[in-house]
Amino acid sequence: MKILLDIADDNPDSAERLRAEIYQALQRLGRSPGIGHYHEEFLDRRYRFWNFYSMLSATSGSRKPIQIIAIVHGARNLVSFLGSRVS
Repeated sequence: MKILLDIADDNPDSAERLRAEIYQALQRLGRSPGIGHYHEEFLDRRYRFWNFYSMLSATSGSRKPIQIIAIVHGARNLVSFLGSRVS
C-alpha cells in the first residue's frame, strides 16, 4: 500500500505497526465477512464497507472468499474514488 511506503520514508517502525494493524483488521474481516455497512451512494447491495481506524475497506461479500476492492482513507469521496471500481 502506498500509504505504508510514504510512512516508512519517515518512520519505518510506524509503517510496520500500521501494516500489522491493517493485516489484523483484514483477517477479522475475512473471518466475519458480514460485518460492515452499505452506502446509499452505491445502490448495489453486494458491496459492504467497514471502517477501521481512519481507513475504510470496500468489499464484495457476494464472492467466496470475499474480495477486497479497495482500502481508502475514510474522508475520501467514495463515489468519485470507487465509482469506476465497483461495477
